[in-house]
Formats: sequence, C-alpha cells, structure tokens
Amino acid sequence: MAINKNALIRYKLLDKCFANPGKRYFIEDLITECESILLEIDPLSRGISRRQILADIAFMESNEGWCVELVRNREGKRVYYRYTNTSFSINNMPLNELEINQLQAAIGILSQFEGMPQFEWVSALLPKLQLRRVDKVNKGTVMQFESNPFLKGIEQLGELYNAIYYKKILSIQYQPYESNAPYELILHPYVLKQYNNRWFLFGYNPEMQKHNWNLAIDRIVSLKEITGMYHENSIIDWEEYFEDIIGVTKPENVEVEGIVLHFSGKSAMYMQTKPLHGSQKSKWLSDGTLEISLQLIINYELERLILSYADSVTVVQPKHLLDTIKSRLSNAFKQYS
Repeated sequence: MAINKNALIRYKLLDKCFANPGKRYFIEDLITECESILLEIDPLSRGISRRQILADIAFMESNEGWCVELVRNREGKRVYYRYTNTSFSINNMPLNELEINQLQAAIGILSQFEGMPQFEWVSALLPKLQLRRVDKVNKGTVMQFESNPFLKGIEQLGELYNAIYYKKILSIQYQPYESNAPYELILHPYVLKQYNNRWFLFGYNPEMQKHNWNLAIDRIVSLKEITGMYHENSIIDWEEYFEDIIGVTKPENVEVEGIVLHFSGKSAMYMQTKPLHGSQKSKWLSDGTLEISLQLIINYELERLILSYADSVTVVQPKHLLDTIKSRLSNAFKQYS
C-alpha cells in the first residue's frame, strides 16, 4: 500500500483518536475528524469515505503498517475504536517495513552522490536500516543511475566541492592526456560540472588570467589548499555559460550558430523524444526524415555527438560543420580500408 501525504495525515490523526481514553470514536467520528483536517489543507478535498477509513485501520493493524492493537467496543449497533493500551502511539514505534523500504529507495538515490561531503551520512545510515528490516530477502536494486565508480579522481570530488564552498585556493598537479608528466597550476575553483559521466572543474587561473579554466578531475594527480586572497567570480553566470553548448568546452570568440541536422530511421524517432539540446526544434519532412534545428556554439562535444549517430544523421548546415564531419568520417573509413 502506497503512503502519500494525505494518508500519513490520516494515520497520525487516527492514532491520536485511538489513544484518547476520554472520547469514544465511532466510524462517523473518525471520518469527521479526518475530513476537517484535510479540508483545512485542501479546501477542494472531496472528503473521506467509510471504506477509506476502514482500509486505513486495516493497514495500521497489519504487519506492513504498525501492528496496532485495537479494541472494537460495541454500543448497540455501533462500534467505537480504541487502543488496547492508550499510552501506545505509532509515533513511538520503530520504522515499519514500508517506511524502511521507502527510506532505502531514497537513500539509494542519494548514494549516487558518493564522495560529496553533504551525503557522507548515507553510507552510515543504510546498514542501520538494513538491520531493522523485517524481511531479510534481498530484492535487488530497482533503479540504476549512470555513474562510473571506477573513474579516476572521483575520490577528490568532496575535497573539490569543499574548496568551492569555502572559497579555498588550490594548488593542483595536473596531467593532460597528451603530457608525459604533470604540471602545477593555481586555481580558484568556482563550479563542478558533469558531462558524459565525467566531472570537470572550472575556476580562475591567475597565471593565464582566465575565469573559465577547465580541468577534468580524472586528470588531477594531486591537490592541496594554499593560503591567499580568493578571487571571487563576478564575471561568469554559470547557468548561462552552459546554455549555448553541449558538454563543457566553450571556444573563445565563437558565436552561436544555426545548425540543421537530418535524422533517419530509428534515430529520428529517438531524437524526437530525446532532444539534443533545449534549443531544438523539429519537423518531419515528406520523405520521413526528421529535420532538427539547433542554436549552439559548435564545439568538440557536439562533433563527437554527431559522429556517434554515424550513417543515420546528415549535417545540412553550416557548411564548415558539414565539412568537418565529412572529413572525420572519411579519415575513419580509411582506417578500415
């Protein structure tokens, strides 16, 4: 039985009624109590049926609920409800099975942020919940998130987050793919950005005097905090910064361009339901091709994305993007010739 907000309100109210030794609550009284509270919350509430209250009582008495012990006292043809022990309350009960399952599902989602300092409590709480389960059967994971726990540098995510939050200057040993050895740079960190299952750190590089210096955290060899005056970000609005690009690379002095792509086959259907970007506009052509229009800055990630659709996409415009994709496909074909 699913528990929604209104159901929880009813259970708490019924609990209070059942624990009241000074008043007899018949089914009509329970309905009236619940309706009066729910109407205060939602004036458009349609009220509570007798069947709903009886279902609520049955749930509270069940193993899935709180196993409450109720006495049904009869007065003529009517019955009033009261706890066997009026000092009992569901507020004092351990978590029931349904509540534990709901918490475990929520914590399972939060655990995807492992490494972030504000979620350190997750790993400590989950085993405690597991010990309190009534049902010891492992039902398996029902939700899977795209993540890469083996990504190099992921263990530094929490330290980088703290450096941003507390405005700390970092000395970083960084080794790009094309370098045989790391080099040191100073960075005033501003924001962490995830793309394609990788994390990137953006900040101010005082040596280059750039406010959008970009580092892939899996290429960070080591880092440490250093003293100094933190350079505040007063130039870049990071929400806007990423609006006109796909990914994290933003070429300098490049304007947004109108891009037209033609998709065919299953990719066309897929592209209609999962747009490449928020600027996407789509229309079907007479031959069954899906034409999509985008307003973007062309960067490396966009090119890689287009290439990933291989023979199911055609670049229509701009011509320089068409030429770039055509050249890269030609070079790829030569490797198999």
